[in-house]
Amino acid sequence: MRFAFERKLWQQGYKLVAGIDEVGRGPLAGPIVAAAVVFPPNIKLRGLEDSKKVSAAKREALALKIKQRALAIGISQVSHKKIDELRIGKADLLAMKQAVVGLQFLPDYLLIDGKRNQLDLEIEQLCLIDGDARCASVAAASIVAKVFRDKIMLEYHKKYPDYLFHQHKGYGTRAHIKKIKQYGPCPIHRRSFFPVSQFAQT
Repeated sequence: MRFAFERKLWQQGYKLVAGIDEVGRGPLAGPIVAAAVVFPPNIKLRGLEDSKKVSAAKREALALKIKQRALAIGISQVSHKKIDELRIGKADLLAMKQAVVGLQFLPDYLLIDGKRNQLDLEIEQLCLIDGDARCASVAAASIVAKVFRDKIMLEYHKKYPDYLFHQHKGYGTRAHIKKIKQYGPCPIHRRSFFPVSQFAQT
């Protein structure tokens, strides 16, 4: 994946261009995690792809390369409770905004995955449909966020082993839904999400 969007902005004089993406909109449990990645101008980094299209082992290796080469990385998570409070759309935007604010410096341009993810920040920004498949910085953010969130879900598996979070990472697989029906929701399930809402008593 090439840095076409970034290169155009670098040529226009923007030096600190951040790619932003999130993972975890769809799962029935756990947090949503967003990342913001700023690369130095004219970087060359092979192998960047949408995090959903590469294996876990390759994501880990790419995440390490990204951390070594990036000027700055910001990571944010919004809890399952906050998702239930705000609903997923607002929680998504909050996570991405916090990832940007969490950078060591504020970038001067944002490239954001999605078509309606304009962030409430006084920074120029562009929303890119399928940005994680088209824009290298956004793909990098998706990889960093995915690796970070998967580690969170592996820790939750240790705490709630009956739900098999190490396998599905909270997504609504048949096996996961079967466990919810069998045991009821655990503390990290999103009560506002169907079908969790069917089985949640509190």
